[in-house]
Amino acid sequence: MKRIVENKKLIIIILAIIGVAAGIGYQQYASRYRSTENAYLNADVVPVAAQVSGQVIAVYVKDNQHVHKGDPLFDIDPAPFRIALERAQANLAQAMQSAREDTAQVAAMRAHVDQTAVDLGNAKANYARARDLVSRHFLSRQNADNAQTQVDSLEAALVQARANLAKAMAAPHQPQHRADVLRAEAEIAQAKLNLAYTHITATEDGQISNLSLTTGTMVAAGAPQFALIVDNSYHIDANFKETELPGIHPGERADVEIDMYPGHKFEGTVESLSGGTGTAFSLLPPQNATGNWVKIAQRVPVRIKLAPITGHYPLRIGATCTVTVHLK
Repeated sequence: MKRIVENKKLIIIILAIIGVAAGIGYQQYASRYRSTENAYLNADVVPVAAQVSGQVIAVYVKDNQHVHKGDPLFDIDPAPFRIALERAQANLAQAMQSAREDTAQVAAMRAHVDQTAVDLGNAKANYARARDLVSRHFLSRQNADNAQTQVDSLEAALVQARANLAKAMAAPHQPQHRADVLRAEAEIAQAKLNLAYTHITATEDGQISNLSLTTGTMVAAGAPQFALIVDNSYHIDANFKETELPGIHPGERADVEIDMYPGHKFEGTVESLSGGTGTAFSLLPPQNATGNWVKIAQRVPVRIKLAPITGHYPLRIGATCTVTVHLK
């Protein structure tokens, strides 16, 4: 019996030593590492949308296909945009024609001013001669008055002609400075741009995803049609408890285990820490000022940048991960 009691005491002592050792080990581990299973694989995703509205006439890709930057994705019917371009070009031609007509009109007005000035000079000379002849009683006073009236009329006509010329000269003489020409040129530039927008190409290397677009579909400008997952942009969004954040800093090394590849470790680096908790940016953030408040440790997203992956390990956004950060 005594031996049994001694054995129990020995077992208790051993268990106590193991517990203390485990506690010390866990404390040392916690001081060197931070780990969480609340982590998900993500990547830069480009929502592919047309910049003009129209009917799709060709789709060049399939769902889950890999594409390179500049590869064609789909086409919108360019016919309406070609017509718009031709209309803008016609407006420019009309504006240029108006510019040439205005230039010719200025020249005609200048010639009219010169002719009126010559006529006025002749009328003044005729008036002077008429006055001389009236003073010598070779002409009646009526002839002198008629000559005076002619001079007054031509002087008024000259003033009006010069005013018209000044008004015409105030407008820009060069076509490239005229408002109607600049407007028509801008319409042509916009029409060419819209026509180019009917051919949609990949902006980055990546994988097509969530594609359901088919020929004949009417698409609206700016409405996303499918997604392009950008190559080499994968990262981990690891959600650590706020109490686990002390010691985690950008630049620290991280080990990543992705559940779809059990037993394989990926290398990563802490890229940044979010400026708020996950709930702070949710659609309906919690109202902690209410009376039914319960204190719950919040989680803060930490972005882990994955190192270049060697070997054939295709990744899928949304996959669950386990992240372990090595504290400095």
